[in-house]
Amino acid sequence: MSRPCATPPSSTGSQVVPDGSPAATKASLPLYGLVELSAAKAEFWRAIGVEFKDAGGSHAPDRLDFARQTVPERIEPELLFSQICGYPLRKLFGSQAQVLAAPVYDAQYCEGATHCGVFVVHQKARYQCLADLQGCRLVFGGPYSNSGMNLPRRAIAEIAGGSPFFGSATETDSQAGNLELVARDEADATCVDNVTYAYVGRHRPEVAVLLRVLALTPRSPSIPFVTAIATESAAVERLRRALRAVATAPRWAEVRAGLMLGDIVAIEDARYDRLLEYEQEAVELGYPILC
Repeated sequence: MSRPCATPPSSTGSQVVPDGSPAATKASLPLYGLVELSAAKAEFWRAIGVEFKDAGGSHAPDRLDFARQTVPERIEPELLFSQICGYPLRKLFGSQAQVLAAPVYDAQYCEGATHCGVFVVHQKARYQCLADLQGCRLVFGGPYSNSGMNLPRRAIAEIAGGSPFFGSATETDSQAGNLELVARDEADATCVDNVTYAYVGRHRPEVAVLLRVLALTPRSPSIPFVTAIATESAAVERLRRALRAVATAPRWAEVRAGLMLGDIVAIEDARYDRLLEYEQEAVELGYPILC
């Protein structure tokens, strides 16, 4: 079983810009970690960097950190830009980060700036509804995954009757990898982010053709773009302007298409409180752990 929060290498200290705020030395896009998306992510960050500098920004990292954990130990003060799953953002990181905007994906099952979990089974599996998964072998992406654990926990809580539901629930560190396990009949079911499912459909069609969606979880605000709480307000505004420009300017159309981005919109931080409400509702229904 993987550990949910691997400790990153220790920092050697933050540089400081003249106004006293930490220098922005880090940028990452660790979510949706298919290797096939690396080039598209790099182009997305390049576009943001161009628009950020055009808006008067400086101290932007030249490239993304592709080694960053999806759930890091903390949000470092020098983090200029990243994408953090809304569930750990609320449950673990408190006031360490501030939300910049939310993506709108051109992916099936998205409605505006939302996403959901999709329960996925093998194309030839006998399952016809969510209740049919009782006693099956589930693989899931980790205890702090919203679409892989929190949302499916809430969905299963409705039908579990306060008792363990799955025959086994095995934690892994890869939603895309879980889809491959189901495709190979090494697991019976998984629940993944619907955007991950769309990316696998585009980049790994030989896997996707063996799978089908059985059911959906409750809906959630999409995974937000964030910056450290220490990022000065002027830089925050420039980042938001940069994201809006990348979302709308014709010159970035191919960049958007590479990540299935239809738009990037403003969103209130408080919308992510709903994810902790899902957690509490599952507890009240007697199903606190996905098992």
